[in-house]
Amino acid sequence: MKLRLTGTFTRSASFELDIPDIYERELPFTVTLNGEKVLETRANVFSLYHLLPDTEYTVSAEDGERLTFRTRTESVLLNVRRFGAKGDGKNDDTACLQAAIMACPKDGTVYVPAGVYCTGPLFCRSYQTIYLDRGAVLLGKTDRNAYPVLPGMTRGTDEAGELPLGTWEGNPLDCFASLITLIGVTDTDITGEGVLDGNAQNADWWENTKKRRIAWRPNMIYMQRCARVRVQGLTIRNSPSWTVHPCYSEDLTFVNLLIINPPDSPNTDGFDPESCGNVQLLGSRISVGDDCIAIKSGKYYMAVYHLKPCTGIVIRNCLFERGHGSVTIGSEIAGGVRDVFVSKCLFIGTDRGIRLKTRRGRGKSSVLTGLTFQDIRMRKVSMPFTINMFYFCDPDGHTAYVQDQNFHPADEWTPKIGTLLFRNITCTDVDASLVAAAGLPENPIGEIRMEQIRASFLPVSEQVPLVPLMMDNYPKVAGRGILIRNAEKVILRDVEVTGSTDTAPVLESVGEACAEQVRFTDEFAEPNSR
Repeated sequence: MKLRLTGTFTRSASFELDIPDIYERELPFTVTLNGEKVLETRANVFSLYHLLPDTEYTVSAEDGERLTFRTRTESVLLNVRRFGAKGDGKNDDTACLQAAIMACPKDGTVYVPAGVYCTGPLFCRSYQTIYLDRGAVLLGKTDRNAYPVLPGMTRGTDEAGELPLGTWEGNPLDCFASLITLIGVTDTDITGEGVLDGNAQNADWWENTKKRRIAWRPNMIYMQRCARVRVQGLTIRNSPSWTVHPCYSEDLTFVNLLIINPPDSPNTDGFDPESCGNVQLLGSRISVGDDCIAIKSGKYYMAVYHLKPCTGIVIRNCLFERGHGSVTIGSEIAGGVRDVFVSKCLFIGTDRGIRLKTRRGRGKSSVLTGLTFQDIRMRKVSMPFTINMFYFCDPDGHTAYVQDQNFHPADEWTPKIGTLLFRNITCTDVDASLVAAAGLPENPIGEIRMEQIRASFLPVSEQVPLVPLMMDNYPKVAGRGILIRNAEKVILRDVEVTGSTDTAPVLESVGEACAEQVRFTDEFAEPNSR
């Protein structure tokens, strides 16, 4: 097996198998380090911990090629216990943990050993590593008064500029600082086998969620204007709202994360890069109460005054299970998004699989294009593909302007969806619809290209009528195949659908359509059978 090094840290390293298997192998394999067995796993992406800094190691997977790497140098290791942290789950350890972070010099490591550390938000610094060892839990305090407020927007002293800090659902609004907060931080790693626990189930974060109380709810990890930050290995759970939320940041890597929130927890998206560039999410598992992934770029104000599209997003070898959508783009997407590549991922039990959502009012900078999804397997995903340009979010979401199905002249408020590619995707136990897409009549979806698609529906007796697109007057459906309205070009090549009530794609107001080897059959064919 070919092994690729995805990142070296001071005391850990991450690797990825270059194999066709999606997310994990069928059978476990053995990982050796310097000739000794250290791990047995099935995962395509895995990490090794408890290494020494500035040390050369040789790793191999099964009998595959050997890979030699060197860990990063470290100037000092600071144990938070020496700063007075108790780790007993009762004592307030916030000040002691923050003291260790502030005292840590360049290239140093803040070490958090096993224990439960009751804490409020911690603010990270540049050029350091925070290492949470196995058994270490940072447990969020339940009193919201213990959380500093990040002001949404502050006017510059010269009144020529403004500083956004806090954010809530795409607008610059006051929000509480997150358990791990990074503002203007560069070249920092947060790593280890420890746990970030927002403890939201024991607080009031999930109560009366539509009302602002002091400020809007915090995330678990929040980054604002950061660069070259990496997060590795952590379990992150019970978030008050969005879980991992990088914003206006560049060159970020997230690997081997486990993000778990209860299925009924409100607005607890798993991973929400907003107006970020060059972001990788590798080998992670997400199971939450809202969208597993939601790629964003703010609402109209941010697009006008702080325009930054989300670009260069890579999501690979991940598992998304339970949630509203597996990989979602939008709806706070006024700055646009381009060049997203999702591959070798497994979707299980989410309401929707690939979910695009925008609407009138997001603006002319809201261009979604260059989006590629390939080598994906979906199981028990009710609605695998949804593309919605009438999404009814926000107080004005149900107005005639947003929801009118008739032509409106395109203007500065009109969004655009460009090129979409879906390739080598298998969907089993589909329920309501395979593809549901609704473009704007004045700005149709540019190009939908679907190649090597295999889909099979649940038996009719098990299908439950659902509404695929959250827009006004879209009916509940069950067993529907490919429903596309308002698109410039639709290319369907080598597509097989089994168990749908339709016998052919249903295309309305499509400028150019190309269908080759499109089959609606009663016998399901495996992806590689011909």
